[in-house]
Amino acid sequence: MAKRSSLYIRIVEGKNLPAKDITGSSDPYRIVKVDNEPIIRTATVWKTLCPFWGEEYQVHLPPTFHAVAFYVMDEDALSRDDVIGKVCLTRDTIASHPKGFSGWAHLTEVDPDEEVQGEIHLRLEVRPGARACRLRCSVLEARDLAPKDRNGASDPFVRVRYKGRTQETSIVKKSCYPRWNETFEFELQEGAMEALCVEAWDWDLVSQNDFLGKVVIDVQRLRVAQQEEGWFRLQPDQSKSRRHDEGNLGSLQLEVRLRDETVLPSSYYQPLVHLLCHEVKLGMQGPGQLIPLIEETTSTECRQDVATNLLKLFLGQGLAKDFLDLLFQLELSRTSETNTLFRSNSLASKSMESFLKVAGMQYLHGVLVPIINKVFEEKKYVELDPSKVEVKDVGCSGLHRPQTEAEVLEQSAQTLRAHLGALLSALSRSVRACPAVVRATFRQLFRRVRERFPGAQHENVPFIAVTSFLCLRFFSPAIMSPKLFHLRERHADARTSRTPLLLAKAVQNVGNMDTPASRAKEAWMEPLQPTVRQGVAQLKDFITKLVDIEEKDELDLQRTLSLQAPPVKEGPLFIHRTKGKGPLMSSSFKKLYFSLTTEALSFAKTPSSKKSALIKLANIRAAEKVEEKSFGSSHVMQVIYTDDAGRPQTAYLQCKCVNELNQWLSALRKVSINNTGLLGSYHPGVFRGDKWSCCHQKEKTGQGCDKTRSRVTLQEWNDPLDHDLEAQLIYQHLLGVEAMLWERHRELSGGAEAGTVPTSPGKVPEDSLARLLRVLQDLREAHSSSPAGSPPSEPNCLLELQT
Repeated sequence: MAKRSSLYIRIVEGKNLPAKDITGSSDPYRIVKVDNEPIIRTATVWKTLCPFWGEEYQVHLPPTFHAVAFYVMDEDALSRDDVIGKVCLTRDTIASHPKGFSGWAHLTEVDPDEEVQGEIHLRLEVRPGARACRLRCSVLEARDLAPKDRNGASDPFVRVRYKGRTQETSIVKKSCYPRWNETFEFELQEGAMEALCVEAWDWDLVSQNDFLGKVVIDVQRLRVAQQEEGWFRLQPDQSKSRRHDEGNLGSLQLEVRLRDETVLPSSYYQPLVHLLCHEVKLGMQGPGQLIPLIEETTSTECRQDVATNLLKLFLGQGLAKDFLDLLFQLELSRTSETNTLFRSNSLASKSMESFLKVAGMQYLHGVLVPIINKVFEEKKYVELDPSKVEVKDVGCSGLHRPQTEAEVLEQSAQTLRAHLGALLSALSRSVRACPAVVRATFRQLFRRVRERFPGAQHENVPFIAVTSFLCLRFFSPAIMSPKLFHLRERHADARTSRTPLLLAKAVQNVGNMDTPASRAKEAWMEPLQPTVRQGVAQLKDFITKLVDIEEKDELDLQRTLSLQAPPVKEGPLFIHRTKGKGPLMSSSFKKLYFSLTTEALSFAKTPSSKKSALIKLANIRAAEKVEEKSFGSSHVMQVIYTDDAGRPQTAYLQCKCVNELNQWLSALRKVSINNTGLLGSYHPGVFRGDKWSCCHQKEKTGQGCDKTRSRVTLQEWNDPLDHDLEAQLIYQHLLGVEAMLWERHRELSGGAEAGTVPTSPGKVPEDSLARLLRVLQDLREAHSSSPAGSPPSEPNCLLELQT
């Protein structure tokens, strides 16, 4: 049994942001921090005060996280990026919205006294004295303090205050992980109500000391307990009056949803999984009650989530193709008009979308990346709509002669024809690269549609059914928003953004088989018609070859793929190399191409050259970030592992941005989550000279000064399937619609009372709905008898005696 928390985050848009550039505009992007740790950086939207991002993320976290903050920044090429403002949502705030927080939130000014982070380790005692009791406060250490100095660290000391008396620790230079081990005593008067205040400060020689956070101790509670020790979370100073600046810095539109799940052992979910799998295996030949019932009782707003959960569950059981085939047949049975086929947001459409993202994303990247990269690198101004042509934006041609509107339209048509032709050619060559399970699923779709709509007048319908998913719901959205499909790190700038949009429209026209309706919709797309008509023939030939896969070929392809260790993540990184020995040694980073599989982390000089294994997967003990001051970069991670002789080793790898850093950390943590010997603590600095740069400890193999964050990961399309979690999520959904399921059960069983499943073994066999209701009852009882529920709010004292 395990508790799992995840945050769904959709960063929609901003409005009325203040101008930070001399042009009267800004280049805004967002940084998302969970408990002050940067997790996500959105793309920059250039030259606007009302940016639209539309980016979605899912972050898996420990249940004890406290808050998520959204910082809006203005990107500057020559100086440090400006902070525009922030929105902070506590865990309690998000949890108070069962369906999630959704709406506009005002940006507030970033107050340095509120930008606190980290924890402090205290030992508190009430001891008897000669005249009165004594209050003893031992300040032991702190971790993850906010870096306030330019060197990426702080010079922290602690100030302890009680009843007007103040005592201070010594100053620890250049550390966010200081150790003091100093003790202070105060006389404790009978009946005194004043609290003990422990404040952390960053010492500055010239300017004013910076506030790092505080802890307020209830002395009356301590009197009862007599002794208390643990890690206490530092809190901001809220004694100052807040400036009323809400609304002056603009607003953000956000969607944030918290999901806490208690996942039971696999055996508890087997009856539910077996029941659903049995229904899918029977298909249209059996009773066919449950899958149609789930679709009927699922609201539009949560249909995508349910479709994804079901798809992943059946994918893990090897039944994804059968599940989708059943949905195809159900939709075809209730569709009489070919022009509406698979065009609604039905369970079939949503499930197929999820299937393509899970099973076909690598294939999509292989086809589209070269085309999208060329679009971004050329940065050409492209426009086909005469009403939107801006001649002044396209520069000059010839002897500095401004281009005419006709010239702009002609050059734009040539550019788009070239991109569309290259894309269709790449697609035509990609049949063998398409995953076998995707090809087999499209084969079933093609056959079912042709059976439902036979005849020459419906010749194109099976092809359009395939393209409605492949082109309209997969390739076109990826072309239009390459950032959302991980094809590019950034959105297109204003000059380039029109090209992917028009290219996506052209792909949609090809996918619609160049119907008169699609031509009439936007007549100004006419210059692309010759390429579109040629593309229709290419696409039909491609689909014919794509669906021409027999069961034997499918099994052979799957067997071949199963023998290979597919890459979980790959890309260029910089690996740390140390030169020389002793105090004068220097450091450098060398660029190599890394590949992470389910067996090892390997590297090579180029993507195509021979790979050398760096770390065996089973030897990984932790994957964590490195302090910025260690190498002068905030995007360095460390992989702690053991070599073949069992000796601890550390590899330092530098990424190009915070997103890449967190993606690599997530991938490493996921593939090593079941390793034995995972570390609970680590050093976020480096061992240089004779001590650690983070906490100044002199023992190289000593216990780490910070706790590892192995449970903080980003959800990706290629994540390993978690069968128990998917089953739990399906159970939770069915629990939410249980009343409707009981209503249907009463209709089918002739008015039986809700909550009473008929039990008459040997007489009348239970139908699938009755069995489902019984399974839900058993799971509810299992959950109620387990000690876990929704995680409680974490107290101020964390009470972690060991890191």
